[in-house]
Amino acid sequence: MKKSLWITVVAVLVLASCSPHTGGRTDLAPLPPPPPPTAAEKLRSDLQGLSLDEFYVESYAALMRRTPELIIWRGLSDLIPPNFVGLNNLSDAYQRETFAMHQVVLDVLRTYDRSILTSDEQLSYDVYEWQQQDEVDRLEFIYYDFVATYNFLGVHRDTESLFLEVHPLETRQDAENYVTRLNAIDEKFAHIGAQLVSQNGAGVIEPAVTMDAAISNLGEVADAAANTTSYYTAFVDRINNITELSTTDRQDLSNIALAAISNSVIPAYRQLRQTMQTLRPNAPTSIGVGQYPLGTEYYNYTLKHHTTTDLTAAEVHQLGLDELARIQAEMRVIFDQLAYPQNETMQQLFARVEADGGIIPAVDVKPAYENIVAFAEQNLVTAFDIFPSAPVIIADDDFGGYYIGPSFDGTRPGAFYAGTMNDEAYFRMPSLTYHESVPGHHTQIAIQMDQDTPVFRKVSRVTAFVEGWALYAERVAYELNWYDNDPYGDLGRLQFEALRATRLVVDTGIHSMGWSFNQSVQYLEDNLGYSNGAAQGAAGRYSVVPGQATAYMVGMLQILAARQRAMDALGAQFSLIEFHRLLLSNGAVPMDIMNREVDRWVQEKLAAP
Repeated sequence: MKKSLWITVVAVLVLASCSPHTGGRTDLAPLPPPPPPTAAEKLRSDLQGLSLDEFYVESYAALMRRTPELIIWRGLSDLIPPNFVGLNNLSDAYQRETFAMHQVVLDVLRTYDRSILTSDEQLSYDVYEWQQQDEVDRLEFIYYDFVATYNFLGVHRDTESLFLEVHPLETRQDAENYVTRLNAIDEKFAHIGAQLVSQNGAGVIEPAVTMDAAISNLGEVADAAANTTSYYTAFVDRINNITELSTTDRQDLSNIALAAISNSVIPAYRQLRQTMQTLRPNAPTSIGVGQYPLGTEYYNYTLKHHTTTDLTAAEVHQLGLDELARIQAEMRVIFDQLAYPQNETMQQLFARVEADGGIIPAVDVKPAYENIVAFAEQNLVTAFDIFPSAPVIIADDDFGGYYIGPSFDGTRPGAFYAGTMNDEAYFRMPSLTYHESVPGHHTQIAIQMDQDTPVFRKVSRVTAFVEGWALYAERVAYELNWYDNDPYGDLGRLQFEALRATRLVVDTGIHSMGWSFNQSVQYLEDNLGYSNGAAQGAAGRYSVVPGQATAYMVGMLQILAARQRAMDALGAQFSLIEFHRLLLSNGAVPMDIMNREVDRWVQEKLAAP
C-alpha cells in the first residue's frame, strides 16, 4: 500500500515537473522562430544612425524599389537597381506595407534637427517631409482612386505606355527583361481586379459613363491577335535596332514575346474586363466622388494633394469663374480686332479662328512643331540664363499633347509627343509646344534633373508646380511678344488658358456641387468652343481624376502672385532672369515652399549692399 502510494506520488511529481508552465518537458517540438521583420520594421532598423544625406539615399531607394516601374520611367536603374525584373505589386497587403514604410521614413526624418540645417538643406527636408506626409494621408483613401479607368491614369493605359514609350530596348538583356515583364502583366492585372472588388465593398465604384469606356478600351488588346497588339509590334520593331542580336536571336525573342502576350497579356486584359463587366451593374449613373462614403473628405484630400494649397472647393470654383471672365474679355478684344461678330457662339468663333489661322498638312506637322521649338530655344535668353543639358525631341503620336521627361541615366531625351499623323489646326500649336517643351515641361523638368540636389528632388513631380509652370510658360511666351502679329496663335493661347479656368469650375462642380455629366459637357462647349466629343472627353477625365485638373491654373496663379510680390518689393532690383533661375533650380516644390523661397530671395536682395 505504501509502495503503491509512493509510486503514485512520484508519478504526480514527475508530471508536475514536466508541466508546460515550468518548461521542463523535453519531448515537445521546438518553438517556431519569430516571424521575420516586416519591410517597414526592417527599414526602420536600416535607417538608424545615418547622416541626413545617407538617410535620403537609403530611404528613397527603399521606397523606389517598391515601385520598379517608376525606376524604369525615371531611368534610375543604374542608381537604384530594382530587386527583381517585374512590374509593380498592386496587391492590397503590399500597398499597405508601402504606406507603413512611408510612415517610417516620416518618423525617422523628424528625428533630425531641422533648425541646424542650412536654408538649402531645410528646403530638401521640407520637400521630403511634405512628400511623405502626403503619402501617409492617402492611406485613408486606398480604395478611392479609379485604377482601371479609361484614360492615362488607368492601369492598362499606363502599363502599355511603360512598354511602348520608356522601357529600354538597347541590349539583349533589355529585350529579355521586356519579355519577363510581359509575363508579369497577368499578376498585376489580377491585383487590379481584386482592388476593384475591394473598392466595390467599400461602396466605391467607377461611374457607368466612364466605366463603359474603360471596358471598351480593354477590348483593344483583349480581342486582338497576339501578333497585332502594340506590345508585340513595338517589340519586334525596336529589337531590329539591337546590333548584338542575330536574325535567329530576333526571331527567337519575338516568338517568346508572342507566347508571353498570348499566355499572360491577353488573358490579363480579358480577366480585368470580365471583372469590370461583373461589377458594371453596380456602377452609378451619376458622376462625382461626393456620392461615395467619405467622398467629400477624399475630394478635399485630392485638392490639397494636387494644388498643394488649402483652397476649399468653393474657393477653387469661384477662382475659375473669375479667371474665365477675365480670359473671355481678352478673347473678345482680339475677336473685335478680327471683326468677328459679337453674337456668335464660342464654337462659331473658334471655327473662324481655325479656318483663318490655317491648317497644317499632316506631312508638315512635325517640322512645324520642330520649328516652334527651335524658335523658343533661340529666344529664351531674354528671360532665362539656365538651360537643360538634355535635348527635347518631337515624338510621333496619333493624338499627342503630352511630354515624357528625359531618363536620369541620360539615355533617353525629353520627348514632346505631338499629334503628327493628321492635319492640324495651326492656332493651337504654338501654345501647346511652349507648354509641353520649351519653356514649359522640358525646360523645367530637365533643369530640375540637372541640379546638385538629393535624387528625390531631381525626379519629384509636384503637380501644382509642374503643371503650373507649364501654363506659366505659355503666359511668358506672350509676355516676350512671341505672339506678335499672330492673333490666331494668341487666341489659341487664350483658349488653352480658358480651358484651365473651366477645369476649376467643372472639377469642383462635379465632385463638390453634384454636377451631372451632361451639365459638365454643356459648360465646356459653351465656354471653350469645344465640340461635343472633345467636351465629353474632358468631362470624363475630370470625373475620374478628381482634383488633378485644378493644379494647372492654381499653380500658375501662385507663380504669378509670387512674381508680382517680388516685383512690388524689389522695384528696379527685380530680375525676371533671376526669378526664373530661382524657381527652376529649386525644382518642383509645393506652393507654400515656393512662396517661402521667393520671399527669402527677396529679403536677401533687399539686404544686400
